[in-house]
Amino acid sequence: MRLLLNENVPIETLESLRSVGVDVRSVRLDAPGMSDRDVLAWARREERVLVTFDKDFGELAYSAGLPASCGIILLRIPPPRESRGCVALAALIAARGDWPGHFAVIEPGRVRMRALRAV
Repeated sequence: MRLLLNENVPIETLESLRSVGVDVRSVRLDAPGMSDRDVLAWARREERVLVTFDKDFGELAYSAGLPASCGIILLRIPPPRESRGCVALAALIAARGDWPGHFAVIEPGRVRMRALRAV
């Protein structure tokens, strides 16, 4: 699985994902300040599922119609502040392989998924 963590995802989550063998990059480390459109283009170009707390990516994928077939995971949970929370979030993400091609919302106690338009 290949992921791109948006700037708002804690670095501890990146470290937790890497520790379980996930190929992950971080906007915060590699390109801070990048626009949402450019972040989405990067995820698509490198075939990485985008992980973010930013609802704007749903707008870009659905309302603006930008290509997002790479997949988007929208986190609607409190941002993990402790390493234990980051490890739990990383485990949840790493446990599934069906993120690509979907807009997923992780909420407390559930995950909702909807297929994205193939482009």
